[in-house]
Amino acid sequence: MTRILIADDHTLFRAGVVKLLQGLAEVEVVAEATSGREAVQLAGTLHPDIVIMDLQMDDLNGLQATTQIHAQSPDIHVIILSMHANEEYVHEALAAGASAYVLKRATPDELKLAIAAVARGGTYLSAAVSQQAIEGHAGQAAHLTPRQKQILRLIAEGKNVKGIALELQLSVKTVESHRAEIMQRLRIPNAAALIRYAARLAPLSNK
Repeated sequence: MTRILIADDHTLFRAGVVKLLQGLAEVEVVAEATSGREAVQLAGTLHPDIVIMDLQMDDLNGLQATTQIHAQSPDIHVIILSMHANEEYVHEALAAGASAYVLKRATPDELKLAIAAVARGGTYLSAAVSQQAIEGHAGQAAHLTPRQKQILRLIAEGKNVKGIALELQLSVKTVESHRAEIMQRLRIPNAAALIRYAARLAPLSNK
């Protein structure tokens, strides 16, 4: 059973999502939050498998709430619901720790696909934003040096700093320096976000 917390400050929209999810097998809505702050509190108390999070809320927006939830419970997956298809919002959501980004105008079937993908430990982007986000990521990565691209590829393969240093016959300090430069160039805030970024970019690099 996949346990889901829904966070949205619009009562009618939240009720519609709840009704949709109640019709799905193997899904249980454990709570509803009307604000980002309440979502963080309920996530810490109830520890759901997935939080479906509205991007824009007054007291604590979806990005801030996602960052806090991911920091306190990295195993809780967050699906961002948003009206915005802008690539910058998508990038910020993924950097904050979200596993999926779904547009509010998406079909119910698309939300079901997102839940299924995230429940398996995967990621999901609405079709309307996925190509835009991939192209944006690819454009940013194009500014990396060949060595940095090589290190990014190894990060995508799951290798840690020591493993990369051993494979490339570099010092750990040199790899850490390259990694820091990669994060700076790609505007990625921390190593965990870099790993998520690399994993999402990997399928494109293999084309």
